[in-house]
Amino acid sequence: KNIQLTLEIELSLKLKKMKRKVDLVVISDVHLGTYGCKADELLSYLKTVKPKKLILNGDFIDIWQFKKSYFPPAHLEVIKYILNLSLKGTEVVYITGNHDEFLRKFPMMHFGNIKIVDKLLLEFDEKKVWIFHGDVFDLSMKHSKWIAKLGGIGYDYLIRLNNSSNWILGKFGREKYSFSKKIKNSVKKAVKFIRDFEQTAAE
Repeated sequence: KNIQLTLEIELSLKLKKMKRKVDLVVISDVHLGTYGCKADELLSYLKTVKPKKLILNGDFIDIWQFKKSYFPPAHLEVIKYILNLSLKGTEVVYITGNHDEFLRKFPMMHFGNIKIVDKLLLEFDEKKVWIFHGDVFDLSMKHSKWIAKLGGIGYDYLIRLNNSSNWILGKFGREKYSFSKKIKNSVKKAVKFIRDFEQTAAE
């Protein structure tokens, strides 16, 4: 019985160490440094894959909301893990977004196996794939950036309020509730904006 238990433990450990080998992983809008960031979940996922190419498609670190007082260890672990991936052969491509737009001052910057770009064109099965952050088609970003920044701050506070309310609901055995999802679903203009955005991007 002891030998069987030992073998089962060893097999379990081996399965945990096994990673899916994938050609490409694209991750967008991580927003490290904000309360809404799901760093633990992202790290858990990254530990299950071994990608040839990892694309961070904008807003990986949220410079708009960045505070020295809030950057939990889990957020730092994500950065360290991705750096380790690059050292082990994964090509990491950081595509700039609106919340980390200051990096657009350094286009096509390389350091080691990591490069920073504004957009990326890839070819798969004789088809071209254009990868970019969506703010390039966002009129509010081009003409009313302060509204977008104010929205970002508001969303961050909303997430903090939502986390507190869900903690209380959990104590009473109630189901979690998403304020942001409710607000987005209730605003018809938001749905129209998404539809217009997709049309603009396609054109």
